[in-house]
Amino acid sequence: MDDLTPRQIELLKAIISQYTDNGEPVGSEILDKKFNLGVSPATIRNDMVDLAKKDYLKKEYFSSGRVPTAKAFRFYIKNLMNEKQLSTADEVASKSDVWDFRHELHRLLQRATHSLAHRTQTLAVATTNHGDVYYCGVNNMLGNREFWDIERARALLERCDEYAYWQRVLQKFEGLDEDMLFMFGDDDPDISQVALVFGEFEGPSVKGAIGVIGPRRMKYDVIVPNVRYFTELIESIVETQKVAA
Repeated sequence: MDDLTPRQIELLKAIISQYTDNGEPVGSEILDKKFNLGVSPATIRNDMVDLAKKDYLKKEYFSSGRVPTAKAFRFYIKNLMNEKQLSTADEVASKSDVWDFRHELHRLLQRATHSLAHRTQTLAVATTNHGDVYYCGVNNMLGNREFWDIERARALLERCDEYAYWQRVLQKFEGLDEDMLFMFGDDDPDISQVALVFGEFEGPSVKGAIGVIGPRRMKYDVIVPNVRYFTELIESIVETQKVAA
């Protein structure tokens, strides 16, 4: 799978699991103690060095541990993640949250971002080609240590208010082979600790995207099905019903 050995894949999966839980750089000692990898600490360290050379891990600040890179998270999402399915009750509740607003696009997207933010505990954003941007869940974002730095939080909130930024996000769906867009701050150093997960919806009179913003270590197995459901729900509404802008 890709350029990794089976042992390195298991190691990378363990590193991402540990990093997702606490947001701290991961060292070989905790991996040896917490995960049954079946190899010595020295072998773990050697494999971590190799993963770093292949751009799956990087050092952060002066810590001896390492953190997963954007490449690592993309690999995890594509090859290793076990996506959690939404229950019927969750789907019904999500639909109920927005259904009364289905005839007015503005209120529909306002309500959808509110519901998505609540269900994922992230910052939810929706945007359209009409020039609208909706977001909800700033408190959720500030609950993550990655955004306790005021400059980092300010940079992210500035993006939320930049219509041109969200137009660039919409453009990234052009020619995209997958149903979801994943961004990891690759092209924006000011929000390099941030990940975006978005889906695209389109109807006769509107095109847009809805998704979430959070730290790179967010729980993608939960995030992805929620974003997908809201994307498909909004598309079903704007495709088949007359929704006022």
